[in-house]
Amino acid sequence: MMRTCLTLAAAVALALAAASPASAGDAKLGRQKAAGCQLCHGIDGIAKMPMAPNLAGESEMYLETQLKAFRSGKRQHEIMSVVAQTLSDEDIANLAAWYSSIKISATLPSQ
Repeated sequence: MMRTCLTLAAAVALALAAASPASAGDAKLGRQKAAGCQLCHGIDGIAKMPMAPNLAGESEMYLETQLKAFRSGKRQHEIMSVVAQTLSDEDIANLAAWYSSIKISATLPSQ
């Protein structure tokens, strides 16, 4: 029983390690790179254009995955598909680190 639990724990630890990004990006460098994103997404990650998504507080892994999908052509958008072509893996990691590090809060309306 103990051996099974240890094996299961090791398998879970390996799965979590594989799911985590190998190297976290640098949020400070990401903020600098985000200057080119602010027209649509805002430097604060709150979209300035109605059709652009808010990026503030979004999952770092999600942001990296989506930017890489735009870059590879797996995901298509007339603007993002072009913009993502210029991003290196390091740029993507840094942008994801920046936007995911922004803290957001929500206020529920009174009833």
